[in-house]
Amino acid sequence: MTLVNPSVDGLNLAQGALAVTIQGAMAVSQIVLTLVCVCALLWTGSVAQDDEDVVVTTEELEEPVEDVVYTSPTPSGNVYFAEHFDDLSNFKKKWIFSEAKKEGIDDDIAKYDGKWEVESPQKNPLKGDLGLVLKSKAKHAAISSRLDRPFSFATKPLVVQYEVTLQEGQECGGAYIKLLSLGKQTADLRQFHDKTPYTIMFGPDKCGNDHKVETLLELLHFIFRHKNPLNGTFTEKHCKKPKERIEEPFKDKLPHLYTLIVRPDNTFTVQLDNKVINEGSLLEDFTPPVNPPAEVDDVEDKKPADWDEREKIADPDARKPDDWDEDAPATIPDESATRPDGWLEDEPEMIPDPNAEKPDDWDTDMDGEWEAPLILNPRCEGAPGCGPWKSPMINNPNYKGKWRASLIDNPNYKGKWKPRRIPNPDFFEDKLPYKMADIAAVGIELWSMSDNILFDNIIITDDLSVAARWAADTFQIKRQKFDKDGESLFTRLINYTNEQPWLWAVYVVLIGLPIVLILVFCCGSSSQVSQLSSVLSYIVFNQCHANKRSSMSRRQEKEDLLQEAEAKKTDAVSPDDDEEEEETEGASSGPSASVNSASKSQLEVPEVETQSEEDILPEEDREVASGGGDVPRSPRKRNVPKVE
Repeated sequence: MTLVNPSVDGLNLAQGALAVTIQGAMAVSQIVLTLVCVCALLWTGSVAQDDEDVVVTTEELEEPVEDVVYTSPTPSGNVYFAEHFDDLSNFKKKWIFSEAKKEGIDDDIAKYDGKWEVESPQKNPLKGDLGLVLKSKAKHAAISSRLDRPFSFATKPLVVQYEVTLQEGQECGGAYIKLLSLGKQTADLRQFHDKTPYTIMFGPDKCGNDHKVETLLELLHFIFRHKNPLNGTFTEKHCKKPKERIEEPFKDKLPHLYTLIVRPDNTFTVQLDNKVINEGSLLEDFTPPVNPPAEVDDVEDKKPADWDEREKIADPDARKPDDWDEDAPATIPDESATRPDGWLEDEPEMIPDPNAEKPDDWDTDMDGEWEAPLILNPRCEGAPGCGPWKSPMINNPNYKGKWRASLIDNPNYKGKWKPRRIPNPDFFEDKLPYKMADIAAVGIELWSMSDNILFDNIIITDDLSVAARWAADTFQIKRQKFDKDGESLFTRLINYTNEQPWLWAVYVVLIGLPIVLILVFCCGSSSQVSQLSSVLSYIVFNQCHANKRSSMSRRQEKEDLLQEAEAKKTDAVSPDDDEEEEETEGASSGPSASVNSASKSQLEVPEVETQSEEDILPEEDREVASGGGDVPRSPRKRNVPKVE
């Protein structure tokens, strides 16, 4: 009698199935890899042949890629101030470090002792490009420079533009600039501090918590000081927030371009990296408004004592029903419930762990009497429950809760009381808030928890095209270098593959084919495996053949471009050209020509008849591929394209 071991038989069957699967996968992979290698050889042979015919190399057709070149910009047009910080000697003449102290704080932190340096950016610097860098953090820092001539708000717009790079990101602090007002308090810029009068403050700031959002606010300030025409006092007017949150400039550590345009028609535009992020009117989009309301509430008006603002009141005629029991509980025990059979009423749910031992370092005087930790009672595992049994609670049908009278309309309701309105004694109407105080200097006055804040390429003009040209010569070149240096390895691989199209077939084999094979061999039938191998072979072969034709076409285009470029070097064909053509024709009829022809014929690839997927598959499998018919149970031989 033969003993049968089911586990051993199952293992043998699994091993046999695995062996068949591996053999099938190897067979399909061998077919596809062979086709890929043949295509690669054909393609490289074609390139080699073309290289023999075309004397020049492809490098002659491609312009060399030069590094990004930077030159210190020179402003053109009507400019009131322009600073690129590239000239260190000129910087020392123009810019003044503050020697002032902040008012109302301790002397040890009141000084403007923050450090400024002119240096290259930390990341991807351009040769010769310098910027003004705040080197210290958690310190007050201020620096300023006088304009070439004061800017007056007359008939032309104000355009302010500069760059900021938060090289260490920004934890809390600003990177804005102030356009200081013309007057006695700005005569000595060594006393520039936080209370120095300014006309406009503009730039990014990451400041205190919003009461609605538990995060720091990322803002782009635009604040201007408006003069009250009645009493001559100045009030700060804050621009509305942009609709979109500004986050990237505070964390990406890249240079960003900030532009403010204020026009004589009282409109303004704020741009970030040449993209409009905020715009509106000086009269409508600032808080508090430029013009106060024409009427205000009378502060002397008081609400009468008999003024009733209640819309609804309790019905005074309502009475509590006699059977209303306010003391009835919301739930009561279910009297119909009975204790389940097997309930262990004498067994507790939790018992001390019998395996627990008192720690050696347990001090009774310090820690008290030691008690073993409690665990679930093992005797209760198979029982419906342990411990004293209680009836479950159900809703009390007699529960009604506290009685309250129904509400009715208040017959004495007079509405919400409001004080009467009176003419505003402080009312004025300024129709041209654009007429701000003249600007005499530009200043940077900061306190930041981050250091290495870089300012660069500040310009103040009345012509937007001047600022655009300035940005093209500075910011655009800088970002171009960042984009070039930041090109990823993946991007380079894609670009190289586009230049060598046959690599796509290799990617299909190395990456896509193993995944497909695993899925098919694990989940599909043998017929589907055989069918898939034929389809993949056909696709890969035709892709290689198409790529070869494409590469030959591109080389022919390059040759035509070279011939056209060579012809453009002179205006007419010289006699030497005719002689060279005759010599070439004679040489082509000599012995060497026959040798070349022979070698050329050996390298040529005969045309292959392209077949559709339906032509490759047998009739039985065509129905399967088109969604009809049953899957054959045994693999069938497939026809693949052959090279004659």
